[in-house]
Amino acid sequence: MRHSTEVYIPLDLNQSSFNAGIPVELREFDQQQVKNLAQLHGLNWENAQIEKLMTMVSGHPYLVRLAMYEIGSGKVTFQQLWQDAPTEAGIYSNHLRRHLETLQQSPELLQALKKVVTSSEPVELNPIEIYKLHSMGLIERQGNYVLAAICIGNIFTKF
Repeated sequence: MRHSTEVYIPLDLNQSSFNAGIPVELREFDQQQVKNLAQLHGLNWENAQIEKLMTMVSGHPYLVRLAMYEIGSGKVTFQQLWQDAPTEAGIYSNHLRRHLETLQQSPELLQALKKVVTSSEPVELNPIEIYKLHSMGLIERQGNYVLAAICIGNIFTKF
């Protein structure tokens, strides 16, 4: 036998009921951390390869880890990763497509990201835009400013 009742507490569809803990922010990896992670994956990378990956994904933890996994398991070579990353054939296509869909549904966020990736100077955005873009992992914030060099747009703009 099953029984259900009316929903007595309105639920916010934009907030997960699992968000009950303390948020932990994972910072961008630096070159030494990327090198250590490469070694843990059995990859003997030169500094030039690490720098290329850092240029491509700005030390984004998920994207760095995905690259290490794909290369370490022999699914792609570093050269294939480098060439295909900003394309539909690349290992980041699902990640980038999901963010692209979100941005297309939110024109103000898309404009904010365009402002960041096309500027060579720090860009000031409103706090809500910064929060949303940072939560998506697309930017690194510095107060109310976003530094274009830190933005993951290096790969995103080519996609």
